Amino acid sequence: MGRRFRKVGRWRAIAGVRGEIACGFREEAVKVIGMRVLLTSCGDWHLPRTARAFQTRDALAGLWIAGKNLPGGDPAKFRRAWLYHLAMKPFYHLAPQIVQEKMYYRLLPLWRFWLERQPLPEFDVVQAIAGYGVEMFQKVSGRRCLKVADCPNSHPDNLRTIWQGECDRWSPGEKVPIPVWMFARMKKDIECADVVLCPSEFVKESIIERGVDESRCVVNPFGVDVSIFQPREESPRKPRFVVVGTICLRKGHHYLFQAFDEVRKKLPEAELVVVGDYKSDFRGVRSRWQGSFTHYRGLSHPELAKLLVACSAFVLPSLEEGFARVIIEAMAAGLPIVATHESGASTLVRDGSEGLIVPSRDVAALSAAMIRVVEDEGINRAMGKAAAERGGSGNSWQNYGDRLLAEYAARL
Repeated sequence: MGRRFRKVGRWRAIAGVRGEIACGFREEAVKVIGMRVLLTSCGDWHLPRTARAFQTRDALAGLWIAGKNLPGGDPAKFRRAWLYHLAMKPFYHLAPQIVQEKMYYRLLPLWRFWLERQPLPEFDVVQAIAGYGVEMFQKVSGRRCLKVADCPNSHPDNLRTIWQGECDRWSPGEKVPIPVWMFARMKKDIECADVVLCPSEFVKESIIERGVDESRCVVNPFGVDVSIFQPREESPRKPRFVVVGTICLRKGHHYLFQAFDEVRKKLPEAELVVVGDYKSDFRGVRSRWQGSFTHYRGLSHPELAKLLVACSAFVLPSLEEGFARVIIEAMAAGLPIVATHESGASTLVRDGSEGLIVPSRDVAALSAAMIRVVEDEGINRAMGKAAAERGGSGNSWQNYGDRLLAEYAARL
């Protein structure tokens, strides 16, 4: 790798995309000269989609994860942590989510054992999900390369404080399901990284508030598969709200259920569709709300796309999030968005244009916003159209990858 650095001398990206947020970004070819990116994490996260975008530009050095590669992904550059995957497989199929989460972290030494024994390819950038970069960043110590901490959530201290606070209030005795030592790993990755990748302005704010220099932070919201998520043709006659994500205190479902009770006082026919399984922290309030909404534990992307276009609006009152990918999927489907700044939504959703941004934990504001986006058909149609234009245009996963490559090229 060092020889290539001297030979090429500099990296450049052909496309004026550096620093641009997803809105309105044009689909342009990006040519990156002499740069390769290595992606790694124990879980999959969004890395397979990122890898495929890099592969299109001949900028992928490798994808090292415990999950599957995407169809069309280069098998020569894909390495799967089989030792960890096989150990976890019984829990994926037989255990409830609560047990899966515990084993996911307990078996992490197997992933570390595998990672430390992998020979390194030639690369210039190593991008790891925060919490899974410690070993890789140490492995490349002394090499001339860019280290990127990819943060799917806000700063670890922020994440833990908010989540545990909700547990203490609503489920006394319940603990955040992420071990303390994993939060320490996340913080170490952020401290060691040259670039801290933030999927939303909220994440960037939380990182800066904890003392990280703003110049190290890059905001790049996630992409969407526009071949699956297409704009709806019309909104349903009966008000139908949808929320997608694990049912937990961090995502604010308990506030949403309270708000929906208020909505039904004015709109008795309204329906709330909830997609997601329960997290353990919700068991303190689960019985109070069970049966008050239509529930799907999980849907495939095609099934979700079909559901979205049959809904009036998408709602997500998260107290902490990186950038919920389903927000941009709902935008691409032409749904008005009702969400909090902490969900990451405000990175793309402008209050009063593509939807409404409401304060977190504010049940009255949330219920009022939900009523407003469905009560006026003209507002619903206009916001839905604006959401589809802003969310579905120039926000493919290829766009996402191209923005990253342009940023990396400018920093190398």
